Amino acid sequence: MLSTTDFRKGLKIKVEGEIYFIVDFQHARTAQRRAFVRTKLKNIRTGAVLEKTFAAGETFEEPDFEEKTMQFLYSSGGEYHFMDSKTYDQVSLTEEQLGDYKWYLKENSEYKVMFFEGQPVNVDLPASVVLKIASTEPGIKGDSVTNLTKNATLETGLVVKVPLFVNEGEYVRIDTRTNEYIERTQQG
Repeated sequence: MLSTTDFRKGLKIKVEGEIYFIVDFQHARTAQRRAFVRTKLKNIRTGAVLEKTFAAGETFEEPDFEEKTMQFLYSSGGEYHFMDSKTYDQVSLTEEQLGDYKWYLKENSEYKVMFFEGQPVNVDLPASVVLKIASTEPGIKGDSVTNLTKNATLETGLVVKVPLFVNEGEYVRIDTRTNEYIERTQQG
């Protein structure tokens, strides 16, 4: 069993028969009342975000997940296909199940696919990924001094704001939780 004291970002909990992971939480207390925890929960099956308040010390069931490392093969018609490299079993996830995670999937790369009650429900991504810039305006010498940004389209189709000195063909690290640029880096 999990308690509100165990809460951390990314923790998976079962609430009212549904599985959620904690996007954000805040412990709070009012003058005359007991302590409580405000949370922002994301439904793993549907991707819907729910704001919910729990009493401090409330307990939750820990969902029984199975994680398998699977290779992302391709996407077609709003479905994303993965294959288990050991058994060659294939599963697919819908665009709705993946949400923004679809922007971080690169063909032939391996990811941890989460299964709940035998069904694939989502992909467990690292906190940041390295992607190549497919197109952006060219950088100009001297642009590294300012904090201005420009749009850049990444190899997966995601559009992010990057500093002016970043050029097409370079690799950048992107935060998968916020879809924001972190740093320019070497090939991932």
